[in-house]
Amino acid sequence: MRACTGEGWDARVAAVLSNRADAPGLAWAAAQGIATEALDHRAFAAREAFEAALAARIDAHGADVLALAGFMRILGPAFVGRYDGRLVNIHPSLLPAFPGLHTHRRALEAGCKLAGATVHFVTAELDHGPIIAQAVVPVLADDTEAALAARVLEREHLIYPRSVRWLVEGALRIEHGVVRQMRGESQLWR
Repeated sequence: MRACTGEGWDARVAAVLSNRADAPGLAWAAAQGIATEALDHRAFAAREAFEAALAARIDAHGADVLALAGFMRILGPAFVGRYDGRLVNIHPSLLPAFPGLHTHRRALEAGCKLAGATVHFVTAELDHGPIIAQAVVPVLADDTEAALAARVLEREHLIYPRSVRWLVEGALRIEHGVVRQMRGESQLWR
């Protein structure tokens, strides 16, 4: 939202939705005058019913692009397919390495010399969609999970807004499963 307004994108944040009513992003968005909604997945008998209700709420807000952030629910193929090419996520690892949870611990345990974050299109396979951008940070000899996570998060805050802007402005193309930024801007931050 800050990048959208601060950089003068030809776009607006339509709404912030969460499956958790206590999500800090809801309070922050409401304070900015952005529409917010909480839709508790536990109130639905099946994943499909929750996802249908979630899609209806998203569509009611007229969202063209969906940017996930901290949404810790696996989305099913029907939901993902409905927003194909318009649904992005950020993951705190250099995908395809370390999909899923505990990425920083796993990178440290594996002895990685680099770690980072990846912005990708969401597909039905968890954390395996076409990569839009990545940012790398060194893994330091004395790193802890928390220290590494903090450095990666700084990079996430750089690459996610830029990637969403590219999508909003039509500057991305997927060619044979590989995302190309059509303006020649780097898709890698170091």
